[in-house]
Amino acid sequence: MIRLSAITPSGHVQLGNYLGAIRRWAAEGTEQDVYFISDLHAMTTSHNPSKLRSLTREQLALLIAAGVDPHSVSVQSDLVRELGALTWILECTCTYGEAARMIQFKEKSAGRDSVRLSLLTYPVLMAADILLQGAHEVPVGDDQAQHVELARALAKRFNGTYGEVFVMPRGTVPPTASRVRDLADPTRKMAKSATDAAGTVFVLDPPDLIRRKIKRAVTDNLNQVRYSPDEQPGVANLLEIIAACTGKAADEIADSLGSYAELKEVASEAVVEELRGVRDRTLRLLDDAGELERVRAEGAARARARAQHRLDAALRMTGLG
Repeated sequence: MIRLSAITPSGHVQLGNYLGAIRRWAAEGTEQDVYFISDLHAMTTSHNPSKLRSLTREQLALLIAAGVDPHSVSVQSDLVRELGALTWILECTCTYGEAARMIQFKEKSAGRDSVRLSLLTYPVLMAADILLQGAHEVPVGDDQAQHVELARALAKRFNGTYGEVFVMPRGTVPPTASRVRDLADPTRKMAKSATDAAGTVFVLDPPDLIRRKIKRAVTDNLNQVRYSPDEQPGVANLLEIIAACTGKAADEIADSLGSYAELKEVASEAVVEELRGVRDRTLRLLDDAGELERVRAEGAARARARAQHRLDAALRMTGLG
């Protein structure tokens, strides 16, 4: 069974990405799983080309440094020819109404006079990502579940019209991830694309910077270290971060701490130690351009080999090639 997951280089990888997804990919991934950096998806809005290239390289290094099997990792744009061909076939299978119904398109285009066409069509590219690799399962959150359903609908329609080529994928709910909130505003999730980085801990942040960010984390004026997410979201966020890094229960951690200063000190050291190894290995890989390019090229070759027979069949059955 093939499971497929991706991360988009829309910003530097942050603590929530690592604890909630990347660490799990490294620990639970199998040799059949597919993980890729979805750099093409980062182009649906205005972007800086050199920054996109740099972030893609950084994310590739970080996934390998975190322990994700290099045999399972690739960069989306390295299959741009294969994906471009299949995306066109699927666009010719998809209707405008299906694409326009996607919730993310509605939300991101609302109130705007003009948006890029790719914002409308990128769910079809996502379907190509899934179907080209023969993925059986795609772990996704609520915001992406609709896109997996579109991939299922297009696979079913193609198979019914032209012949059986594609596996019918299904969206699955990933294991409950560590809930990491913005340190400056615990009412929102920590995000790699946040405009204000004060509340975001990035995996490659130096230890001293991590300590400064956590020291400034928002708490409250109750001066009680309790695990109460509704009443004390800032305190609960720090407790959950410690829990994710240490494997202890959040309420148990709360009972052992007597002040907010102690809470922040324990959180800082837990995060620094959790990220120390992956940060050091990522930086070493980024300094070894030859090794990183070798890993990337081999990942692309494996992904291409896994996909080629499906693309060839799809082209042949639609009367192309």
